[in-house]
This record gives sequence, C-alpha cells and structure tokens, in this order.
Amino acid sequence: MRSRRALKSAGALGLLALSATACSGSRLGMPEPISEQGERMLHLWQGSWIAAFAVGAVVWGLIIWAVLFHRKRSDDLPPQVRYNMPIEILYTAVPFVIIAVLFYFTARDENYVEKTTANPAVVVDVTGFQWSWQFDYKEKDATGKEKTVASVVGQPVAPNGPAPAKPVMTIPTGQKIRVRLHSNDVIHSFWVPALIYKKDVMPGYDNEFEFTANKTGVYEGRCAELCGVDHSRMLFQLKVVTPQEYAKYIADSKAALAAGGAK
Repeated sequence: MRSRRALKSAGALGLLALSATACSGSRLGMPEPISEQGERMLHLWQGSWIAAFAVGAVVWGLIIWAVLFHRKRSDDLPPQVRYNMPIEILYTAVPFVIIAVLFYFTARDENYVEKTTANPAVVVDVTGFQWSWQFDYKEKDATGKEKTVASVVGQPVAPNGPAPAKPVMTIPTGQKIRVRLHSNDVIHSFWVPALIYKKDVMPGYDNEFEFTANKTGVYEGRCAELCGVDHSRMLFQLKVVTPQEYAKYIADSKAALAAGGAK
C-alpha cells in the first residue's frame, strides 16, 4: 500500500511539473525571438532546461527507488559501510562534467551574441534620459566622418490621460544593426523583450551590441533599470521593416533635414 501511495504521489508531482512548464510552450516562458542572436539565446535557455529536467529525473528516480526498496522493514540496522569509492567518484565527477558542458555552451553563445563587426549596415546611437529615449541614425560621408541622417527624440509616456506617441526606433530586416548606448544622467537599461537581450546604458561609458532582425513588425521596448521616479514612463517601440521601407525612411529623413525640418 505504501509503495502504491508513493508511486501515485510521485506521478502526481510529475504531472504537475509537466503541466506547469507546458503552459508556456516550447519556449519555456521566453518570447518569440525576432533576431538571429535571440534565437541562439532561446536555444541555450531550452538546452539548460533539458539538462535540468534530466538531472531532476535522475534525482527523483533515485529518491523513489530508495523509498520503495530501502525503506525500514524491521528494527535491525542495515549493513554499515564506511565508503564506496566508485560511487563517491561518480557523484563528484558528474556535477563537474555537467557544469563544464553548461559553461562551454554559455561561453560559446555569449561570444556569438556579443560579437561586433567592422562595418555594420546600420548604426544607431541610443541615448537614454530621464524620462525617454533619443535615436540618432549615423552614416559616414565621403571623408569617413559620421553624421546624423535621422533623429527621433521621445517624450515621457503620460501616466494618465492622452499619452504622447512612443519614440520609434526603425531598423531593416536581414542587415547587421549596431546599437550604441549613451546616457547623460543615470544608469538606464535598453530592453526589447523580443530580442531576448538587454544592456545597461551608463553615464561615462558607451555600451554597444549588434543584432540581425529576421521578422518584421512593431515590438515594445522599455527601460529595465530602476532609474528614478518616472522610470515606468520610459517606453519605446522597435519597428522592423523591409530594407526597401527602411531606405525610404532614411531618404525622407534626409530630405526633411535638408529642408530645415526634423524627423
């Protein structure tokens, strides 16, 4: 009877764990990635969960095995042994192997995600300020000097009532995008959940990263660092368009700047 109750309890716990993880789908709580780098991080996340489930299954299996086959049956003491050298070597070496494998894949994917190239197709200077964002699109002229060809300056989103439009960062698909992060006041954090990536925006230090978007659409972004009283108003959007639409956007911005306007 005790064995059957133990098996039923273990089965119920297993079903509960499976149902809890199944609710968030195969991404295990992560949003659907929109970039090549995001897909790599999603795969690392999924692999970590697979390893965790495998270790958990082994541990629970050993616990259930001990409960079923080594429970107390009399008042006699079980055979007493000092040590079991093969078993001790096994449970010392296996965790080191697991850690080494996880470390390898983490370091490999981190190097891939943090890698920057010499000549990205698009460079955007992102400045976080209390309480919004500014996006400056940079291009090099004939002399190799950078100049701003488009600029978007946001306003804090109003907590109540009509809100100003969120600043929009527009980028093309299939091209390497470099984001350079600046701050003139306090530490902010540039976060677009669909990129499965965020990076601090720090005064006195220019952070940067690159990504290649592979899906068009409009995705929400925000500051992920508690930067002050109106931190929650620092919202923006990432708009991913086709290369043709992006070229038109930049051409229109250049024309507006040449005419003395601002985009």
